[in-house]
Amino acid sequence: MAAQQDATPYLQFESIGKSFPGVRALADVSFGVHAGTVHGLLGENGAGKSTTMKILGGEYTPDEGRLIIGGQPRQFRSSAEAIAAGVAIIHQELQYVPELSVMENLLLGRLPTRMGFVQRRQALAWTREKLDALGVDLDPRAKMRNISIGQRQMVEICKAILRDARILALDEPTSSLSHRETEVLFRLVRDLRAQGKAMIYISHRLDEIFELCDAATVFRDGRKIADFNTLEGVTRETLVQRMVGRQLDDIFGYRPRELGEVRLSVRGVTGHKVAAPVDFEVRSGEIVGFFGLVGAGRSETMRVVYGADKRLGGNVQVDGKALAATDVRAAIRAGLMFCPEDRKEDGIVGVRSVSENINISARRNHLRAGLFVDDAIEAKTADDFIKRLSIRTPNRRQEIRLLSGGNQQKAILARWLAEGDLRVLIVDEPTRGIDVGAKNEIYNVLYALAERGVAIVMVSSELPEVLGVSDRIVVMCNGRIAGQFARDQANEENVLACALPEGAPKANQRRN
Repeated sequence: MAAQQDATPYLQFESIGKSFPGVRALADVSFGVHAGTVHGLLGENGAGKSTTMKILGGEYTPDEGRLIIGGQPRQFRSSAEAIAAGVAIIHQELQYVPELSVMENLLLGRLPTRMGFVQRRQALAWTREKLDALGVDLDPRAKMRNISIGQRQMVEICKAILRDARILALDEPTSSLSHRETEVLFRLVRDLRAQGKAMIYISHRLDEIFELCDAATVFRDGRKIADFNTLEGVTRETLVQRMVGRQLDDIFGYRPRELGEVRLSVRGVTGHKVAAPVDFEVRSGEIVGFFGLVGAGRSETMRVVYGADKRLGGNVQVDGKALAATDVRAAIRAGLMFCPEDRKEDGIVGVRSVSENINISARRNHLRAGLFVDDAIEAKTADDFIKRLSIRTPNRRQEIRLLSGGNQQKAILARWLAEGDLRVLIVDEPTRGIDVGAKNEIYNVLYALAERGVAIVMVSSELPEVLGVSDRIVVMCNGRIAGQFARDQANEENVLACALPEGAPKANQRRN
């Protein structure tokens, strides 16, 4: 439960407005967050949540309105000013230095020194002590680039906590966390609430909002739509309706279809991180969902199938034609495309435009004289897919890093559609950190592709998504396929039981 509230919120947004060229990002946004509470912030991607957090964090200055913290008006001109004022923001797109260690990232700018030399032993002992106190199992010496996305997210969360901030804002903090890491995070959030912190919690997972939050504010199209001073008696349906402005009876909108011949065949595939031989196949028009707990080997398997990581054994065929073990270009030419789990690191070129990101792969097909980019063709291609996939951007020249996660994901899908000969599509966590309305749009793109005969592999850690979208479910555990389920045979209980290391139900352990 929340700590005793003061009458006046510790943090207040008063009539905040912010515009960018061609976009009104926020208009007259007002709400407050009390000390000793967790305040949920809800809304579709592009609703204005991230812009609001960037104003709080000093990355943006508002065009109108003001912040009030502890009764004092504040306007931050930089992130450093916000940090100095006791504000910590944990962004969905993580901000870390990959070549530095966990310890160095936690103490960035604060490493202990003596006579100009870093006291590494002292820093290491301090970091171990703090991580142990927080219940976070991480090696302080590990390089950030060598740990999982979920572990990187825990480092960012710990960094904010260790700054002893009075205000903490967490943007989709569990999007890459394992079940155990999520439990640790929830405990930390409750502990910080009990210490009197004012906390903002942004999540598209409504179960988390109801479990953790004392109050909530809903955004839509850059405006505050509703305030809920308490979530007692509020239903999921009410929150969804306020977020999207319409009823969503079935967010998955599954569409059955006829399946064709085997399009993707994977036999005996192994790799450096895929120890057990993996066998599966996907038919034309079929959506096969891959489910497993964090560390099950799903993403590692797909990277080997695609050729991004070296295949040590087995074979991969698309329409009966074998693919080379480590040749992504050959995979693309064969019609096998891949949308990676980490959009920011592996999926987009953040400082380039939406148009360039859409055209980057197909560009080789429309060079003039084999040397020069045909700007007219690229502009038309980008505009066509922006319209077809409802990519929300001021124009095709906008830097893609400024788009929401859902719109970045649609731009990646547009890239492979622009290739023209898409036969197999692997999508790894296609809706991670994406709001409920944008998820529905992504699902509809996948269904439309399947209806065209594309074979689709969808990797997801969200079990309801796997059950709701897939024609067939493949479950992985400890780097191997533990079982498979037809759509009409699968439910949360038997799929999750199959994914647990303790053992899978034997009757469902069949392979292609």
